[in-house]
Amino acid sequence: MGSVVTFNVTEILEIPIGVGEITAWNLLYFVIILIVGVAVAKAVSVNVRRALSERLPKNERELLTKLIYYIIVLWAIVIALPQLKFDLSGLLVAGGIAGLVIGFASQSVVANLVSGLFLMFEHPIKIGDNINVADVSGSVEDIRILSTVVKTYDGIYVRIPNEQVFTSNITNYVHNAARRFEYNIGIRYQDDANEAIRIASEVISTHPFALKSPAPSVFVDNLGDNSVNLTVYIWAPARNWWDVRTDLLWKIKQELEENGIEIPFPQRTVWFADGLEVKNRTAGKKETEE
Repeated sequence: MGSVVTFNVTEILEIPIGVGEITAWNLLYFVIILIVGVAVAKAVSVNVRRALSERLPKNERELLTKLIYYIIVLWAIVIALPQLKFDLSGLLVAGGIAGLVIGFASQSVVANLVSGLFLMFEHPIKIGDNINVADVSGSVEDIRILSTVVKTYDGIYVRIPNEQVFTSNITNYVHNAARRFEYNIGIRYQDDANEAIRIASEVISTHPFALKSPAPSVFVDNLGDNSVNLTVYIWAPARNWWDVRTDLLWKIKQELEENGIEIPFPQRTVWFADGLEVKNRTAGKKETEE
């Protein structure tokens, strides 16, 4: 009878393959770790690309996803290298020193990058929003990885580092669908305040962009030196509030004047003391006799 040859797979995989003490097991683990790392990198980059599809321009979105992909792959390689009996101690020391140098040299860049990522996920602003941030007011033109570009109402483009945007108070004028504005209107004391309130309310109710809910409000706020002062609160769509504000103010003024209600000029009442009045009269008589 012939002899039976048996193979022990474990023993075979533990045999050195001729490169130092590296065995087939080590090589297999190295390959498996790399395959898993690449698969994870692809999955993460696809999800990041999908999550940022509406938040970043295509070029910057692709750059960010590639950066994440290669970071994960590099991390997998570092984990897999010990399987090839590669001593990482010297590499880690050199990498640590290089990292410190690069970190100090590019700390502002890293801060802007991290702040940009937080802005993308927190999403406090988006392109087209009217905002005030870092003492700059205008419309958001672009949100980049390192900076945000704002076009001021004067047509000037301002680049603001993302770190400054993220750490500053952000006022977003259009985040809410509706925005309120107000007028302070003075009328003469002899005019009918109730009639003025009625006229202003009717003008507001006929405007197509003056919201019914929240409802507008017109009331006597205070009694001034020269006028009875009305306060008007009006809500309008946030995207149209400026046009509504300028349009309604002029229409309310015209309608009040057409109904005989006027905005008064500043007035002063001057009182003379009795002695001064007599003295002035006496002086006037002497001048007449001469």
